[in-house]
Amino acid sequence: MQILDGKALSQKIEEEVKKGVKEFKISTGSVPGLAVVLVGHDAASQAYVSMKKKACDRVGFYSVTHEMPEDISQEAIENTITMMNKNPNIDGILIQLPLPAQIDTTKILELVDPSKDVDGFHPYNVGRLTTGLDGFVPCTPLGVMELLKEYNIDVKGKNCVVVGASNIVGKPMASLLLNANATVEICHIFTDDLTKHTLGADILFVGVGVINLIKENMVKQDAIIIDIGINRTESGKLVGDVDYENVSQKCSYITPVPGGVGPMTIAMLLSNSLKAAKINAKEKIK
Repeated sequence: MQILDGKALSQKIEEEVKKGVKEFKISTGSVPGLAVVLVGHDAASQAYVSMKKKACDRVGFYSVTHEMPEDISQEAIENTITMMNKNPNIDGILIQLPLPAQIDTTKILELVDPSKDVDGFHPYNVGRLTTGLDGFVPCTPLGVMELLKEYNIDVKGKNCVVVGASNIVGKPMASLLLNANATVEICHIFTDDLTKHTLGADILFVGVGVINLIKENMVKQDAIIIDIGINRTESGKLVGDVDYENVSQKCSYITPVPGGVGPMTIAMLLSNSLKAAKINAKEKIK
């Protein structure tokens, strides 16, 4: 069994982005700018935003966080996004999810300029991903593909089972795999007999937020396991959706939690933000 080390690869990508930022600064005289919208006081969201801010600082981005109260109005958030869309110093806009119940999340995500949509959640970018065109891809599944590439794991022709059908992870993960010529199956909360599906997976991708959902008897010998889940136990320990201790005895490759997919998500956010800065710099020259 070999561990897929997302932490090591993320550091490598971060160094590449840092180098790219220096080159961008020399050629344009400006630095990439990333803006984050954070609503409320959710501890997990605040922790994620803090990690993203530190990563931006490390590579030399200009970054700003718009912190808003839990009872913020739809109009107030929309006004902030409109302002950021027009701001030439902001190349990427990130809406930290989830948003409070009174906010129409779909409308908020649709309002972000697609050329600044570094999370890849705008329908324009979702459509481009689905049809195999270049655009912005959600950071977590994009990070998974980079991790597979680093370890020379080719998904072409492989039976890939994705457990979880969210717009953030499951669906874009499936699209990326299809684009790479994998045979893809998506399982979700209404799937009957999950084990029947997971046992057929050459590569199993799991991202639903359920501790120990995938057990040893649910995976075939030498399968590749990509655990995208992140959960906190009652004792405060971070774990994924896979029973790591037992499943790792049976698989050929596995991502640890923490240290697997998580660091890759932030690395791809940095990569997407630099890409956005380059696109927006070209638009300014026109």
